[in-house]
Amino acid sequence: MLLLLLVGCSGLDRRPDADASKAPQPSGVTVTAGRHPSATGCPLDYRIYRSAGAPDDGDWVILAHGFLRGQQRLRDLAARLAKDGVQVATLDFCNQKPWAGRPVQNARDMQALARHLGAQRVVYAGFSAGGLAALLAARADPQALGVVTLDLVDTQGLGLRAARGLEKPLLALAGEPTNCNAQANGEAVYAIADRAHVQRIPGAGHCDFESPTDTFCKLVCTDPDGPGRSHRRQILADAARAVRALLLDVASPGLEPQTDPAEPCSVH
Repeated sequence: MLLLLLVGCSGLDRRPDADASKAPQPSGVTVTAGRHPSATGCPLDYRIYRSAGAPDDGDWVILAHGFLRGQQRLRDLAARLAKDGVQVATLDFCNQKPWAGRPVQNARDMQALARHLGAQRVVYAGFSAGGLAALLAARADPQALGVVTLDLVDTQGLGLRAARGLEKPLLALAGEPTNCNAQANGEAVYAIADRAHVQRIPGAGHCDFESPTDTFCKLVCTDPDGPGRSHRRQILADAARAVRALLLDVASPGLEPQTDPAEPCSVH
């Protein structure tokens, strides 16, 4: 039963973009699909979200999904950013496996996609393990303006090492400690980054940070507020504001500078 739940939650029982292909196109946003080879040879399927008629100004957001999820789980955020005039690319990681997340290679694939798209300035962003890959990509890419993470989950201390001495802004949205965010182990990453700003969302579970989510995520992941309440609207708005702040090179409104995790943090 546990294996079946994990398979369902990961989306391995169907093509990653199966439900995305059936989803209605967001109003005022064009969505185009492409494919680019990873350095390992597997194909990276990606989607580009642009507002109708928006020019390619060289600024891009590369947006990454969580462990064994798929790019369709971030289409609402991608569409929201595109409506703001931001060029967004989502992708399906082709190197991760059920037994190996491979965040370092995922980060390289995010950078490869940015280069393929001709990005001159990049904001790397991601959910859960995709947030870790985004952090690694931003640390390594001189074109990166910073990173936006959605309930980041660290593994093997990779996030801690990347955040130590990070010279770029890390703007983090974080939920409550649960079984699916390793009891909020991203807090240690935020604490060590000199330019971290954290927006904590009281009551938010891990599934609130992907949109749309699915039944399997809700079944596997603890929801601190219970099934009747969603924080997605606030998370979408805060994530969009964080991305715009990085693109405009201004302090991010609504995101508090990192404090000791034990101290209370005001949330706007």
